[in-house]
Amino acid sequence: MGIHTYFQSLNDLERIIRCPGKFKFQEHSVSAHSWKVVQYAKTLADIEESHGVAVDWKKLYEITSSHDYGEIFIGDIKTPVKHYSLELRSMLQQVEEGMVSLFIDEHIPEELKPIFRRQLREGKDDSVEGQILEVADKMDQIYEAFAELQRGNTEKEFVVMYRAALIKIKQIKLHCVDYFLRHILPDMVSEGSRSPIDIAKITNEALAS
Repeated sequence: MGIHTYFQSLNDLERIIRCPGKFKFQEHSVSAHSWKVVQYAKTLADIEESHGVAVDWKKLYEITSSHDYGEIFIGDIKTPVKHYSLELRSMLQQVEEGMVSLFIDEHIPEELKPIFRRQLREGKDDSVEGQILEVADKMDQIYEAFAELQRGNTEKEFVVMYRAALIKIKQIKLHCVDYFLRHILPDMVSEGSRSPIDIAKITNEALAS
């Protein structure tokens, strides 16, 4: 019981593999994904601050480091399935949030419950920090898919992942998104030019849609 149960539960995130059921040259756990999202978000937030945008760093670290904690209870559900419809996405979110809330009720000491409810909440919203989380989350989806496409993985799932994440990112109005599209993505596409899969074509089609 108590905080020990929470700390111990973090081991479960290491055993949940992202994009289950598909051939992958490299497996990625939810735990590793969360760590990378924090790293992306730090740089994205620095870019925002360099343009005069105020960033709540405490909030940013809380929501990025804990954004997928609920997957301990429901696992990693593939993006195309998760976003098949708004109704399905809403239902999955309700289940995930309900399981997290129950976990807090049953295991977290009373004096710490408000803190855990804040930290383990759904962090993606219209705030600067929530939008940075969205971009960072989708960036890791892009990088995971890119690594598979670059190696010649012909699973259609990774084309869908790469394209959907890129389309989502370009719709977010942040300075860091402009930076990603102008300076980071071109380097990625150039690096992928030796792949048997035409990553440049997939990228251009996503950006044009």
